[in-house]
Amino acid sequence: MPLLPYPLLRPLLFALDAEHVHELTLSMLEKTQHSWLRMAYQQTRVSDPVELAGLTFPNRVGLAAGLDKNARCIDAWSAMGFGFVEVGTVTPVGQPGNPKPRMFRVPAAQALINRLGFNNEGLDAFTQHVQRASFRRHADVPMLLGLNIGKNAHTPIEQATQDYLRCLEAVYPHADYVTVNISSPNTQNLRSLQTDEAFAQLLTQLGQRRQQLATQHHKHVPLFIKIAPDLDDAQLHQLCQTLRNHCMQGDTVQDAAWGVIATNTTLSRAAVQGMAHAQETGGLSGAPVREASNRVIRGLREQLGPTFPIIGVGGIMCGQDAVDKVHAGADLVQIYTGLIYQGPGLIDQAAKALKNTPHP
Repeated sequence: MPLLPYPLLRPLLFALDAEHVHELTLSMLEKTQHSWLRMAYQQTRVSDPVELAGLTFPNRVGLAAGLDKNARCIDAWSAMGFGFVEVGTVTPVGQPGNPKPRMFRVPAAQALINRLGFNNEGLDAFTQHVQRASFRRHADVPMLLGLNIGKNAHTPIEQATQDYLRCLEAVYPHADYVTVNISSPNTQNLRSLQTDEAFAQLLTQLGQRRQQLATQHHKHVPLFIKIAPDLDDAQLHQLCQTLRNHCMQGDTVQDAAWGVIATNTTLSRAAVQGMAHAQETGGLSGAPVREASNRVIRGLREQLGPTFPIIGVGGIMCGQDAVDKVHAGADLVQIYTGLIYQGPGLIDQAAKALKNTPHP
């Protein structure tokens, strides 16, 4: 149980600018993660091991990418009891992202809107931070680490694959799995990579480079593709067909080497109409994206079969929301906005709820 009473702290945090609090929190976690002060947020990790994509996850609750873009606080997240943590999105070259202000709370809907735009320090700083993390050395069953990669804003979409390949080469030795982010709404034209021909070409080149890296590093690292919640039924069907053609042999995933993370933030504002900041551009996360995410997960599971790895993310604000993700077809779940609204206690609550839910 964390010593820090988050329900008392949250009103103070929410009185400040959202991105300012974000940076203050990361700074505090970075400075305390290797000291006794981590007791303020430390909790015992729920043991609920799951085999997926050739990996053993200590439990089914992870941190979604975007909260720790530069991998500064990996050991702090481990102390909170996550079964796995995903950091990034990292791009080949550091970039400032979009102009501020670019992060907004919508408390009435338990939501956030952000248009950060892959702001990060670049590959060199990112991999240095990852290598400094000590979580693997201080646990019998350490959490797993996912590294999320993207493209630079200045890279033409026609050359995006080269950015992904460059990132993959750099992060591969340090990752338990790598996530390919092709669904952020805050990088121009990025979601076009989810379309048929572009998606097929990206999967082909990633798969070829991953085989080379596996031989080079004597290490098998699965690739997860992060997709949007705004795909309609036809788009989702085509995406699943492409995944089947490039990542599966019959009903079996090739070498347990691929998976999907569903989903990223949404462009829809239907659930927040009339609320403060509702018309800000960017991706909407939190409770309003829950059902859109679950719809995509159900479609993925129906079309890709029972063995394709799926990580569900979007709108998990309590333990039951995590259970609903698994019932929709997810193997594992991730949280982000729920952590901001509910605090570290949500990790323990969701992990315990899932431990009492039969594995899919």
